[in-house]
Amino acid sequence: MAHHHHDEHEPGHEHGAHHGHTDLDWAEMGPVLESSAELFAPLYERAFGWLAQEVTEPGLIVDAGSGPGVVSCLFAETFPGARILAVDGSEALLERARARAGRQGVADRFGTLAGELPDVLGELDYPADLLWASRSLHHLGDQRAALAAFARHLAPGGTLALMEGGLPLRFLPRDIGMGRPGLQARIDAVEAEWFTRMRTDLPGHVAETEDWPALLTAAGLKPTRTHSFLLDLPAPVSDRARAYVVASLSHMRDKLAEGLDAEDLATVDRLLDPDDEAGLHRRPDVFVLEAHTVHTAVRPG
Repeated sequence: MAHHHHDEHEPGHEHGAHHGHTDLDWAEMGPVLESSAELFAPLYERAFGWLAQEVTEPGLIVDAGSGPGVVSCLFAETFPGARILAVDGSEALLERARARAGRQGVADRFGTLAGELPDVLGELDYPADLLWASRSLHHLGDQRAALAAFARHLAPGGTLALMEGGLPLRFLPRDIGMGRPGLQARIDAVEAEWFTRMRTDLPGHVAETEDWPALLTAAGLKPTRTHSFLLDLPAPVSDRARAYVVASLSHMRDKLAEGLDAEDLATVDRLLDPDDEAGLHRRPDVFVLEAHTVHTAVRPG
């Protein structure tokens, strides 16, 4: 099974295109993952404020698919009485998570656990009061079985917070002054097809209707709330936001070759050219608009 770390916002709309691959240098990717997760910190902070209405004083928070720990450390900040456990398949990324916790002064209540979801959760010393799974579930072949495993590792009355779905990244106007208008909608269609193939190719793949409240119910949990959180960074964007957009489109480039026509691919290549005045590196009209949806459910106690 591949690594799972979705909180750290891999470039690309579903932020996990790398997860089906085991040949990546996660230590090398760490800084990119950290930077993009930091860009999304306002979205996560709003989501955690919303979660805090439901989960008042968690003792243990498990970040299932933590990456380099940006979101794990935000949990430590939001819930100052909680212990945080960052769980990931990459020891190199967990090393970054521990270093970050040290810099932020929360190392005394911050731990890490290396291994593949969901089996690694069997190594927990205590059940979780809050288990956060951000865009890691859809990289597990049998999502229903994985949710049941997540549920088993919740304390009675504990909450599972599942971040899945939302709206894909938008970063340019419909008509960008070159190529055929509507490029991003066509990119979305290609990515949706790629995502379906990625899911189908996973070991033990089971097709599921993505009715998350129904799947949470089937796992023995009581669905409580669903809410979507928006990241809205209007033009002109910061250097970090621009870098995220460039990385997102770069990440997609190889997949797009299978589904876009020659004109659209030429437009994408111009957008990625750092020397092109009409490219993403230089355009003044680049923005970031993206939504993530969180579903919560409670283990009956």
